[in-house]
Amino acid sequence: MKRVLIYAIWVFISFSTVSFSQESVEKPAPPKGNALVGDYYGADVSEIVLNNAISVEKLESELDIAKKLEAIAVKGEVADVCEKRGCWITLKTEDGSSFFVKMKDYAFFVPTELKGKNVVLEGNAEKKITSVEELKHYAKDAKKGKAEIDAIKMPKEEIRFLAAGIKVVN
Repeated sequence: MKRVLIYAIWVFISFSTVSFSQESVEKPAPPKGNALVGDYYGADVSEIVLNNAISVEKLESELDIAKKLEAIAVKGEVADVCEKRGCWITLKTEDGSSFFVKMKDYAFFVPTELKGKNVVLEGNAEKKITSVEELKHYAKDAKKGKAEIDAIKMPKEEIRFLAAGIKVVN
């Protein structure tokens, strides 16, 4: 009987120690800052890459030929930034729509002040069909209204960009 009591106390203490020893993890917020010209996030974008960056329109036409482009640099204006963590952005396209940019391996985030700024992205681009579930997830991140989120009923073929680096430019 004494052994059972000692064993029960030992199990309780072990369980309590493991349960309460967990660190509280703070959800990261977007980095602070004004996103000034010359600031970069992720890998720095070199001067050579900046000079060879193509427009969003050129990217669209190249992706009509090849469905995936690697190690490409694109220059454009940021249309939107993830309000929660700065973990994605969208760039404006010529027709007024936008294309989606995620950060490679979620290794970096951008400040929400990046919205409206011109940037050069370096990374990989592809045309991809985005599921309704994923589109709704990103709409929630962007703090869209319930009606707008509920209106998403069809998957969407769009340009997806995986950025290794983003630099603010003029």
